[in-house]
Amino acid sequence: MASQGTQAKNNDSSTTSIHVMALDEVVSANSLFTAAVFVGISLTSASSLSNNSLSSCNAGMDMVRSVIVFEVISFSCFLFSSLVAQGLKLAMNLINSNDPDEAFEAEVNTKVLSLGMICVGVGSILGCIFLLLSLVYVIQIKLGLLSCGGEATIRAVTALVVLVGSSLALYIWTIYYSFTR
Repeated sequence: MASQGTQAKNNDSSTTSIHVMALDEVVSANSLFTAAVFVGISLTSASSLSNNSLSSCNAGMDMVRSVIVFEVISFSCFLFSSLVAQGLKLAMNLINSNDPDEAFEAEVNTKVLSLGMICVGVGSILGCIFLLLSLVYVIQIKLGLLSCGGEATIRAVTALVVLVGSSLALYIWTIYYSFTR
């Protein structure tokens, strides 16, 4: 019976460095996306509206406002995800400091860690979705409304939605797979 408890403890603590490394990677990716949000906010203005010959195909100020709103929500999601990840890393590092002989191993509450990792993943996913929505609006601001059927607008939006959508699906599947194994 004691050997099972020891085995469970060793199994939990041996994955601590992997969790910290995974959290580091999420924070790095979120930082890149956050930089993209700030670039998007700085480049979105009323002067960037497209100059199509049909005024009904030009985006209005309401679309510019929507870009700002979606980018702020996206930033908030990425910040939430990064702060939760940093908090989990800090907790694991503080637990590690209790035993200097085991620098990369910590006995952590796996339920709290799992909940935190889910929060990190959900924050990143929502941030990507809102960033995607803001980019769809930016494309329409620059190239014309989707409803007008402009070839460049449709190609750009299609490529964006297909590539980002498929990568998000893969990310979600990877998170699901890691929690079910």
